[in-house]
Amino acid sequence: MLPPPSPDALAHSQRVTAHLRSLIDAAGGWIPFSRYMEAALYAPGLGYYAAGAMKFGAAGDFVTAPEMTPLFGRTLAHAIAPVLAETHGEVLELGAGSGRLAADMLGELARLNALPARYLILEVSADLRARQQAALARDVPQLAERVHWLDTLPEHFNGAIIGNEVLDALPVELVHWTADGPLARGVVVEGDRFAWQDRPIADPVLRARADALNLAPGYTSEINLAADALIASLAECLARGLILMIDYGFGKSEYYHPQRHMGTLRAHVRHHVLDNPFYLPGLADLTAHVDFSAVARAGMAAGLELAGYTGQAGFLLNSGLTELLMQTPPTDVATYLPQANAVQRLVSPAEMGELFKVIGLSKGSVAPLAGFAHGDRRHGLQL
Repeated sequence: MLPPPSPDALAHSQRVTAHLRSLIDAAGGWIPFSRYMEAALYAPGLGYYAAGAMKFGAAGDFVTAPEMTPLFGRTLAHAIAPVLAETHGEVLELGAGSGRLAADMLGELARLNALPARYLILEVSADLRARQQAALARDVPQLAERVHWLDTLPEHFNGAIIGNEVLDALPVELVHWTADGPLARGVVVEGDRFAWQDRPIADPVLRARADALNLAPGYTSEINLAADALIASLAECLARGLILMIDYGFGKSEYYHPQRHMGTLRAHVRHHVLDNPFYLPGLADLTAHVDFSAVARAGMAAGLELAGYTGQAGFLLNSGLTELLMQTPPTDVATYLPQANAVQRLVSPAEMGELFKVIGLSKGSVAPLAGFAHGDRRHGLQL
């Protein structure tokens, strides 16, 4: 059962709701869902990621892999170290959350004698940026000076770009397929609540994507044009190196499976998952699973090479996760058991091992990653 929000949290949600209502009124009474999601998550000072509530870890709304164990970040450091050596490049992390992943990767890169001159973080949330700065100063004070925060992507970049659970938080278009063709599903105000309303698709790019999917009448799902745009922007700034995106999702055939006819859009509140994206706006994280076939197509259209695609379990195990775990003797039960349990969550098919995927997109001459050496599933993306 969901815990009731505090009076302050409820007041904040009411302010977010008023902002969303004003957006709908200003647009003539209807906005596409992507606009609603963007404002609910990112409106300055109001949106879920732009306000100051705790989001990550046991006290927040969800737990990401870096919060579970430092072995996740340490393993990613091993995965990208050869790319940094090849390109003499840097690391760019997109949306660094609590800063935990950056701290763990920097610490392991230092142990590998593979530190980049700079570790860049692109962070749109001022609140999260402050938390990241505090975490890095606390956890890796000797390395914190290498970290630089960006407001926009650099014009030219060499090295490794990392995005852990970034794509799922991008605003998505909702489409409802009918006997007369696909319609854009948007948001209206009915009395004191938000409601759905379908309208003809005005955007020719979205219409073409929806027509190409040709789904059965009654099917509702997401199309993530923002992910396409992000991948294109990353491709433009990347001179040589690798983009590594880790997230939950599927290839096209599984994403738009007939049994997934209600889509993947969810709200996350205090470790509860809800189907209602209108629940307490500003207090809920809104996410949609990732269509990795679309990500791969966007990358290749922007001049990138598909370097690999596999499940998170395979990628981490190929990259040395087990070897890093075994650096802690099993006889040290108090230390080993929590780490082993966290590793089990990362790789178990019933937990994160199968639902989460890793996709690599490269530009220039970059050697194949060990993470994709066994179990590469590029063929399953149906490109």
